[in-house]
Amino acid sequence: MSQEQVYQAAGFGNSVPRGVRPATLVVDFSYGFTDVRYPTASDMAEEVARTKRLADLARAGGFPVVFTTIAYQPGELEHTAWLRKARGMTALLEGSRLVEIDTGTGIQPGDPLIVKKGASAFFGTSLAALLTGAGVDTLVVAGATTSGCVRATVVDAVQSGFNVLVAADCCADRAAAPHEANLYDMGQKYADVTDAEDIAGWIEGLLPVPGVVQTG
Repeated sequence: MSQEQVYQAAGFGNSVPRGVRPATLVVDFSYGFTDVRYPTASDMAEEVARTKRLADLARAGGFPVVFTTIAYQPGELEHTAWLRKARGMTALLEGSRLVEIDTGTGIQPGDPLIVKKGASAFFGTSLAALLTGAGVDTLVVAGATTSGCVRATVVDAVQSGFNVLVAADCCADRAAAPHEANLYDMGQKYADVTDAEDIAGWIEGLLPVPGVVQTG
């Protein structure tokens, strides 16, 4: 049996329902990940640009666009278990440029910014409450890194009750192998892995038609 047949026989890879109230979640497209002057970063310019298009389109429809960043206080560096494994992340200090969201994403002053200490955007944050309060039924996820914070966020999003779409060409990683492997696994178990063009078309279909009065 092929890999696809094995997963299909096990009942994985089903399609995710798409609702009518999406939110776009941009995970950790901060300069610490997107500016190659920093050791923790890699070139994500194309992914950032495609993400901006989705974010702009979502705002045009009045749909939430939420950003996340990882930021630590100096006193947290020696007492955060994750940083014992990933020491390079200790550079992500509150107030530094590394934790600022890349302006190439088109972030706006009204966009919520979730500051996190771990991989998942949900763990120890108010994100689930924020999305629930906004009536979100479908979460579009983009950002970095695919194998780390994006994946952890997608798993927790499903466990928090959201249907999830992953824009594969809006996600980036430091190496191709973990990027592709995690996209495949997310697509089989947790989310629909698609692309910016598909998601943009879906969001455009949810926008009000000019001149048509919405009722109900």
